[in-house]
Amino acid sequence: MQSRRHFVKTLAAGALYVPAINLLACKSEKKDEITPGLNISLAQWSLHRAFEKGELNPIHFPAIARQYEISAIEYVNGFYRDKATDEKFWNELKQTAANEGVQNLLIMIDEEGDLGNVNAVARTTAVENHYKWLNAAHLLGCHSVRVNAFGEGSSEEVQKAMIDSMQKLGEYAAPLNLNVLIENHGLYSSNGKWVAEVIKQSGKENCGTLPDFGNWCLSAKWGTTQIECSEVYDRYQGVADLLPYAKGVSAKSYAFDADGNETRIDYLRLIKLVKDSGFTGYVGIEFEGFDMAEPDGIRATKKLLEQSWKKITGE
Repeated sequence: MQSRRHFVKTLAAGALYVPAINLLACKSEKKDEITPGLNISLAQWSLHRAFEKGELNPIHFPAIARQYEISAIEYVNGFYRDKATDEKFWNELKQTAANEGVQNLLIMIDEEGDLGNVNAVARTTAVENHYKWLNAAHLLGCHSVRVNAFGEGSSEEVQKAMIDSMQKLGEYAAPLNLNVLIENHGLYSSNGKWVAEVIKQSGKENCGTLPDFGNWCLSAKWGTTQIECSEVYDRYQGVADLLPYAKGVSAKSYAFDADGNETRIDYLRLIKLVKDSGFTGYVGIEFEGFDMAEPDGIRATKKLLEQSWKKITGE
């Protein structure tokens, strides 16, 4: 599908996977279980294996989310590349989501060129490649798009290039009532302070962050800490670095122990950071594990989020 997809699928080769069978056989009539003060959304990447294998249709994503009693979603552009500029498609998808009672939150944009490219011509091309997805996000009624902060060069060079790209994207996004968010996704972008500085120097109110609980590998693109990484930024420091600029949070999960706790990530600690920061937006479930079925991973992450929130709030 694209390099990130190929990368993760390669790593997952041979891993246990139970497909989501008949997920849409019937529409759930059960209303969302609401945890006071905690807004939960579902990132489409949580079901990437099922979408890539054709077991699920991306057009049905709003209805799929309802099966998990979730009513807010985050799209991945890679599942809709042939529809990028199809306004009719996006308007119909918006209506589909509305019919399901589902809110469209954002589109995650990958593989449209490096916004941190130190070459001005190539960087401009990358920025312009993102415009079609901002237009799509606007048609869907999203509040944001998520971009990557990749580029080759020194930390200072790539950071300067990213500031320029964020300023241009912020300007384009403003009339569309959209935010442009950087997610920690590997290499320089997994340095929380580096990303925070990009946002500060962009000078745009609609430029922000999407802190991810899991992507803190500084030595590899995409930043996963599910596999061995030679240089890792402290995830708790990183989330703290990005939260002041956060307009979304990505609750990455990989695996769970017998008690339902994430085996690599202290959810209680991170959820407390999120709550104490005053963040009131959506926390998006993004399951990426290899050794359990995607539906089970989504449910386990949702349960852990809710339990962690209740422990912190005492509710």
